[in-house]
Amino acid sequence: MGGSADDIEAAFYEALQNADLEKLMACWADEDDLVCVHPSGPRLIGVAAIRSAFEAMFSKGSIRAWPEALRKVESLVSSVHNLRERIEVLTEEGPRQVYVVATNVYHKTAQGWRLVAHHASPATDQEAQEIMPVPHVLH
Repeated sequence: MGGSADDIEAAFYEALQNADLEKLMACWADEDDLVCVHPSGPRLIGVAAIRSAFEAMFSKGSIRAWPEALRKVESLVSSVHNLRERIEVLTEEGPRQVYVVATNVYHKTAQGWRLVAHHASPATDQEAQEIMPVPHVLH
């Protein structure tokens, strides 16, 4: 796996959608100081803790998440992506869309670009309004 931070991000979300633990973990750097925070979840530090959390999630099926509204800050050796994740969840009424705000941090390592931090939290009402803005003309 190589290419750019964008390529790693695309592979990360594809792995989520396919519940592919090996492909997902290949997106992460092989370092002890990795950090992952899921919405309303604890801070996970290190490869083993992150792998265990995703393994538990995938035991319930794939995570249908799509990145949207990407903003990036890039340098030669790091790239910080802030985005909204559109997540499809199944409810008694059928599929529903929920939104999460996430920051993904990538470093350029000896193995190429790799994820070193993923932090996600529920989107606020204001962020949801940015997704579906109220029209200025109501007629």
